[in-house]
Amino acid sequence: MIITIPLVLLLAGGLALLLRFKALGAGAAVVAALFGFYLADTDASDTVNELVTAVTSALADGGH
Repeated sequence: MIITIPLVLLLAGGLALLLRFKALGAGAAVVAALFGFYLADTDASDTVNELVTAVTSALADGGH
């Protein structure tokens, strides 16, 4: 059985842990989130999506 977790949930969890352990301030978290939203509106979003897809595919194939 394969369990998939959306990448956005993993990133949100990582951000929550960084905030919890005070490795990242609230202001920096807001800036990171806003940067992500604005990056999604640019032409770079296709490149970022392709890069993330390639990395996750490589990680998934590495286990087999």
